[in-house]
Amino acid sequence: MPKKRSGGGLSPTQQAAKFLGVSVLAGAVMAGIALPAAGALGLAAKGSVQGFDEIPANLKSPQLSQRTTILDNQGQQIATVYSRDRTVVALKDISPYLQKAIVAIEDSRFYQHGAVDLPGVLRAVNKNAQSGGVAQGASTLTQQLVKNYFVEEAGDDPTKVAQATQQTLGRKIRELKYAIQIEEKLGKKKILENYLNITFFGQQAYGVEAAAQRYFSKHAKDLNLQESALLAGIVQSPSRYDPVNDEAEATKRRNVVLQRMAEVGDVSQQEADKAKEAPLGLNVSQPKNGCITAVKGAGFFCKYVENVFLSDPVFGKTKEARAKIWNRGGLTIRTTLDPQAQESVQASLKNHINKSDSVAAAATLVEPGTGKIVGMGQSKPYGYAKDETEYNYSVDRDMGGSNFGFPTGSTFKPFVAAAAIEGGKPATQEYSSPYKMEYPSPVQRCDSQPYVNRDRTTVENEDESEVGPYRLKEAMAKSVNTYFVQMIADIGLCPVMKMADGLHVVQGNGDKLPEEPAIALGSVGLSPLTMANAYATFAARGMYCTPIAIESISQRVGNERKSLEVPKSTCSRAMSEQTADTVNTLLRGVVDSGTGQQAGLTDRESAGKTGTTDERRNAWFVGYTPNLSGAVWVGGPKQNVKMRNITIGGVFRPLVYGGEVPGPIWKDAMTGALQGKPVQSFNLVDIPDDKGDGNRDGHGRGRGRGDGNGDNRGGQTNGGANGANPAPSFPFPGNFVQGQGNGGRNGGQRG
Repeated sequence: MPKKRSGGGLSPTQQAAKFLGVSVLAGAVMAGIALPAAGALGLAAKGSVQGFDEIPANLKSPQLSQRTTILDNQGQQIATVYSRDRTVVALKDISPYLQKAIVAIEDSRFYQHGAVDLPGVLRAVNKNAQSGGVAQGASTLTQQLVKNYFVEEAGDDPTKVAQATQQTLGRKIRELKYAIQIEEKLGKKKILENYLNITFFGQQAYGVEAAAQRYFSKHAKDLNLQESALLAGIVQSPSRYDPVNDEAEATKRRNVVLQRMAEVGDVSQQEADKAKEAPLGLNVSQPKNGCITAVKGAGFFCKYVENVFLSDPVFGKTKEARAKIWNRGGLTIRTTLDPQAQESVQASLKNHINKSDSVAAAATLVEPGTGKIVGMGQSKPYGYAKDETEYNYSVDRDMGGSNFGFPTGSTFKPFVAAAAIEGGKPATQEYSSPYKMEYPSPVQRCDSQPYVNRDRTTVENEDESEVGPYRLKEAMAKSVNTYFVQMIADIGLCPVMKMADGLHVVQGNGDKLPEEPAIALGSVGLSPLTMANAYATFAARGMYCTPIAIESISQRVGNERKSLEVPKSTCSRAMSEQTADTVNTLLRGVVDSGTGQQAGLTDRESAGKTGTTDERRNAWFVGYTPNLSGAVWVGGPKQNVKMRNITIGGVFRPLVYGGEVPGPIWKDAMTGALQGKPVQSFNLVDIPDDKGDGNRDGHGRGRGRGDGNGDNRGGQTNGGANGANPAPSFPFPGNFVQGQGNGGRNGGQRG
């Protein structure tokens, strides 16, 4: 075993051996460069070093990863996201001081030598042999650029990064050959420009522009002498010379750079000495990366845009291909988000729900006829702290939402009505609608065995006074459970399934709806986006349009920009205009005189439906005007909160109703979103009012229209929401309720 000197260094024999080895390496490298056609270098056994002339001839400069900017539909910035924070700039937009500083400290003979600095190699070999270690490197800026290319190409893969930076002879040989090619192809100025744009300056900043913004909050072209020297000094060891965390060490390094600039004649000694006395002058900008930094509460929408990009084949055939484009960045994504609508959504949520409440609320606004998502927010902000969440309650699980969506209650009933009307049932259809009944049995399914109520499970209305017969208009306004169960038994399950398919109504986990009569009462979990977009079909007179969040994308490639193809909304007819107009008339009655009166807009026509679910775990309002549709959900994200005797937004509520909590949120959000927008009207149809003697069932609850504003209930005219509030309390068929975890399928009931 070799002996060390008492002083701890290598013995003279060891130093000589090390010097000889390094010299042989240097000589071999030089020979390989000088005689590339001579064949393999023969420097190592077992093929660990590839022959110089066998290395691929062309090294393609990688597309540098840059920040991606997400904009709203007015071109205003929502957020910036990036794998590496970088903004590529031309050499003319980089301070001459910084150009000189980086050359002076990293490769002072840059403009005199070729790809390899032979005197530098020999000097480094001698210095390293004397020190017994690696005291001095010999890489030129060109070689460093090649190394950075390898690192950039490795991306965030730690294995590939390790391979790109490993200190082996094979990698150095490859680096040298590519450096020669780059020198011939690019020239000195372009090499310097590329180097300054690719290299890492610490603090998440890649390239000089990001570094100038991070440390000094200015552009790279505006850096002065001492600022330039500081940045140039960081490159050798971004962690050691980090001026934010170690000002003293960074100052020493800056002054070394300044002195070197004086020695090579870039500045006078007097200029260097004056700059050494100057403070660092930091004006640090904090890194702003990701959807957590989004403005106007648009973090969830921002993340939805990212998920769209990573999942839609239009951006690449495979998930890996799409991820590569996203991580490379340099994208400018113009979205469908309307800043006015988004601000209105967030203001309404904030006014009605506190983020510290035991329940959460989510709201989504969609434009009928286009599928454009114009607003998306929730009461609990996007984040990872207390009372924050990264789950987007407005969307399905595969787009970052809850596991199963949320049971919708009576907001599903319009889909049943649409299926019946489309199949030929009149808007005056009447059913006996008793207060309580067993689920009808059997009920025909599409292709399988009929549904049979083997457990004789029952369904009931709000209270014992809720007794039919009812016609559709009144049954919809009052959200009569037994009416819609009888309707689905009458028409069968298949028409409802086909209507749901046409409206793209699927469960939050992506599964199709179960063929059970209880779906009439909203027993399965759906997302607010699904509901808002389905109701937008009614507003668009039966035309369903797939939701979209992206209007255009451009990508920066080098100094140019190219446009990328983006997903387009696909529209198809889900029902006839007559059916949609009839549903619009029915749902207008809900906000005029039914359970949704507190949600009705005052300055334009609106329509909608309330919904609450079993044990009041969920409350909904879904509504629309001819030019905007929206859905609001309120409940416990894990379905573990029963909204009885609960304080929400500082207001105590004995019982939560869809018309009283989600309804006003919807109203305020829509009012602000539509302010200044055209006032449009529905194409209403004539549906005869029900007839009644005003005191038919002994409860003083007339079937007539009273004073023209609502149904007479208990001797009171005006049919107000207080008289129409639902009290869901009935069970579902055995094995039908499948509530699980976050947003499980609990039974939905009255609105």
